[in-house]
Amino acid sequence: MTEPEVRSDLLLRLESFYDAVPRQGARAELIGPLVLFVREGAGWPYYARPVRPDVQVSGDDVRDVLGRMDELGVPHQLEWVNDLTPSLAQAVQDAGLTLQLCPLMVLEPADLVVLDAPGVSVSVMDADDPDLALADACAHVAFGAGIGTAVGEGGVAERDASAAELDPARVERLRAGIRSGEQVRAVARTDVGPVASGGYQHAAGVAEVVGIGTLPISRRRGIGAALAGVLAREAFARGEHTVFLSAQDEDVARVYERVGFRRTGTSGIAEP
Repeated sequence: MTEPEVRSDLLLRLESFYDAVPRQGARAELIGPLVLFVREGAGWPYYARPVRPDVQVSGDDVRDVLGRMDELGVPHQLEWVNDLTPSLAQAVQDAGLTLQLCPLMVLEPADLVVLDAPGVSVSVMDADDPDLALADACAHVAFGAGIGTAVGEGGVAERDASAAELDPARVERLRAGIRSGEQVRAVARTDVGPVASGGYQHAAGVAEVVGIGTLPISRRRGIGAALAGVLAREAFARGEHTVFLSAQDEDVARVYERVGFRRTGTSGIAEP
């Protein structure tokens, strides 16, 4: 295939992944040219997205979905491959949502570079790992700091406080998901225990690296890149043929380029 054909094939694979992942734990409600995935049971709520890549979406279509989300009491969120459904970018803004366009990056097995972070041990977690709650708390502190990827004050004390507040049922769901293979988690540890964590979700041979979060006080040490490399290596070892991620911005994209990820397109995320 030519280079444009290869890129198109990759984007369509990612499109299929975004549609397949929520179907593992949610019901699909068709609302005009969009589909809303409603989680059944406990866990993070899912998003709405186009029913197929070539649809045209208007602001009114998005407002219809937001109205249904309000009825269900779930957060307003849409995700899609922007290269395949470009009309949605304007539609979500017309409906009053904030649009974020993120570099969509794919990793080829031959390009993978697993980096070391000095003084840090990175490993894939098993279901019985005693640090699972602390690792999960690292991500909560990282994403809740409100400072993006900047270095900050959040550290071990904040991690431990967050872990103490975690719902035990959530931790047990994580353990069950790891045991079944539905979830894969990795942790970065130093002499103070977990300082970062991340994972990947997978469907139909495609894995998306997600949720890499480092305690603000431990940033700028290459930990995020090291986690991404270990997770990608694990995904390929388990038989996934495509590994990708959405970088928060161009600066973050450059971090993952060190691991071997290359920009293939743009993902769209819309929230209030």
